[in-house]
Amino acid sequence: MARKSTSTLPEEEFEAAAEPRTSSRSYDDSPLDARILDLDRDDDGESPFLRGQKRVPVRRGALPRKAADRVRLLLVMLLVVGAGGLIGVTLYRYATQSWRFRIDSGDNIELLGNRNVTRAQVLEVLGADIDRNIFFVSLAEQKKQLEEISWVESASVMRLLPNRLRIELHERVPVAFVTINGRISLMDAHGVIMDMPPGAQTSFSFPVIVGTSDSDPLSTRAARMKIYGELMKQLDSTGAQYSRDLSEVDVSDPDDVKFTVSDPKGAVLVHLRSPDFLGPFQVYIAHVQEWRSQFSRLDSVDLRYQGQVIVNPDSAALHAKQAAAETESAADGKPVVDQPAPPKTAAPTKKTNKR
Repeated sequence: MARKSTSTLPEEEFEAAAEPRTSSRSYDDSPLDARILDLDRDDDGESPFLRGQKRVPVRRGALPRKAADRVRLLLVMLLVVGAGGLIGVTLYRYATQSWRFRIDSGDNIELLGNRNVTRAQVLEVLGADIDRNIFFVSLAEQKKQLEEISWVESASVMRLLPNRLRIELHERVPVAFVTINGRISLMDAHGVIMDMPPGAQTSFSFPVIVGTSDSDPLSTRAARMKIYGELMKQLDSTGAQYSRDLSEVDVSDPDDVKFTVSDPKGAVLVHLRSPDFLGPFQVYIAHVQEWRSQFSRLDSVDLRYQGQVIVNPDSAALHAKQAAAETESAADGKPVVDQPAPPKTAAPTKKTNKR
């Protein structure tokens, strides 16, 4: 049985009564609805929640990325090396086959520093390089061959592109004459023997070295020329230029250095001992005229001993030699030749005593 007490409201009143109730339930009272509202508001901004993003499938290659980078770098390097090698081969073929780098004639050889070495001597050494590519010329070999010329002390050979050679010579300086096989030659301070230069415009004035030959080792000649150089240096050290009066010098024995002094009244052979030359020679210069007045003939003087001067010491050897010849001649029935006087000892001078 229905309840009669239930009242009914008109539709307008029901809606008016329902409206406050609906408005009173705001979104603040419903957490779920608030979250939905916040999500709608933050669509344009940064979402406070991490959304799961759609994964994009990545297609991987056959090699890892690092390995692929290394392969690419290797290929680039091979490409660069190959290009450089191709350029190098091209340049090499051009340099070795082009006519521009060929030495056409002797006019392409420039010669500097020669005074006594002739151009013909140089071309005789470098003649094989004529009509040859300049890059095929061995500079070290040509330098060695040029220094085999007696007058050349050192040489330098340079390439001047495209097809020229420059030869620069440093010639030896002669300091003495020497007789070799009956022919006059020149010798430098190191004992190197040089032929007289053909057509030389320079005149030489040196003493003649005796007691040496080209068969002597170079080291022996060099040691003797060192004594000769010291002799000449000491004789010229005071500015008197005593060396100009020397005609022949024998330096084969350091303990008996002999040289001939030119004199208007007759040449005199002087004996000195290395290495003291100047003091004894000054004694000779100071007393030579006195000795000429004391002795009828002055052939040689020995000044090797302190405080003592021996006049004509070489006459003793000559006397013994001629005595032997006299004995032999007497046995053969030949006439006897007068013998020279034996050597005499001059009185020591004050200057000699000081030594």
